[in-house]
Amino acid sequence: MSAPTVTTGNGAAPPPLTRLSPEDEAWRAHVRAFAEEHIAPLSDRMDRDATLDPGLREKLFSAGLMAVEAPARYGGRGGSLFQVVLTIEEVARVDPGVAVGVDVHNALVVATLLRQGTGDQKRRRLPLLATRQVGAFALSEENAGSDAFAGTTTAVPTSDGGYRINGRKRWTSNAGQADVFLVFARTEGHGSSAFLVDRTAEGLSIDPRTEQMGVRAAATADVVLTDVRVRRQDCVGGPGGGEGVAIGALDIGRIGIAAQMVGLAQGALDEAVAYSRTREQFGQPIGSYQGVRFTLADIATEVAAARALLYDVTRTVAAGTDIAERLRLTAMAKYFASQVAERAASRALEVLGGNGFTREYPLERFYRDVKAGKIYEGTSNMLLRSIAGSL
Repeated sequence: MSAPTVTTGNGAAPPPLTRLSPEDEAWRAHVRAFAEEHIAPLSDRMDRDATLDPGLREKLFSAGLMAVEAPARYGGRGGSLFQVVLTIEEVARVDPGVAVGVDVHNALVVATLLRQGTGDQKRRRLPLLATRQVGAFALSEENAGSDAFAGTTTAVPTSDGGYRINGRKRWTSNAGQADVFLVFARTEGHGSSAFLVDRTAEGLSIDPRTEQMGVRAAATADVVLTDVRVRRQDCVGGPGGGEGVAIGALDIGRIGIAAQMVGLAQGALDEAVAYSRTREQFGQPIGSYQGVRFTLADIATEVAAARALLYDVTRTVAAGTDIAERLRLTAMAKYFASQVAERAASRALEVLGGNGFTREYPLERFYRDVKAGKIYEGTSNMLLRSIAGSL
């Protein structure tokens, strides 16, 4: 008995998950060429300096990489969530640290405004975020990491209908270069609320950058808010809507982290394959030895599986699904991609042997960068808890 043929509504068989449309393929090629030409030459210095190159920041905006999903009427590309994922993946293939900044801006700040902002907030904020202002997502605090809503930052109502915010936000990616922050604070009687706060606001300051071992170009730092005044119009999701805003943002954010990890894993594999073709031992390229070939084949298989899951989850979320399904799928995508990426970076580094342990090759940086993927926007244990709870 032959198996039935599954078709779409127009009678055609559905395309493979990882086959891109001509438009998506052209966008991926654009981002890949941009990353190799403009990001790769700066990666080592940005890693050492722990900051994004100012000239590169301008080029990221000019190339459309910082407003992929924003509609054209706001100055964006009018692209899709899937193209956001492709952007993050291709940038991470060259520099995961830069990919963090691109991810936070697109998947946490711009995406949140698009999905949960008011018409006024979109009109005022998106044209700036699409063309020149960098966004940051300020949720975590010293004692509120995995328990994200246990923060102590407060927003107290003022007589003019606005709020006065006090607190400190930790480990804020993009903080060192951001122009606007999406800040979460407790509002008495309402729970958590989310506010758009400009860097120029009186009372907002950025502590010296946080020295971290990887993704250093993301310019991570603490954000300190001392009697910072914000208008009611800059409360996203309304008073008490912060938890819903954060959960919605982090769902998209987890897809972004999964894209970072798939891109990093692919970049590590690319480096190991290239090295295996040119490095000779005992009179022949090391890629001719089974031990190396099988290692590369194993990495490639896992990367392909992680990419397929990532693309499937992205398309499912974009098509619309209930919140429980979305939480489960995005947790799976991020968890699996981070596991695969960590193994890929470690094993690819070993293919290079002693050279992989030096700064002369990108794998040393990839190996440091990859660990963040199992920590931020939901640790692996928190993701497993979420997945298990859905079974």
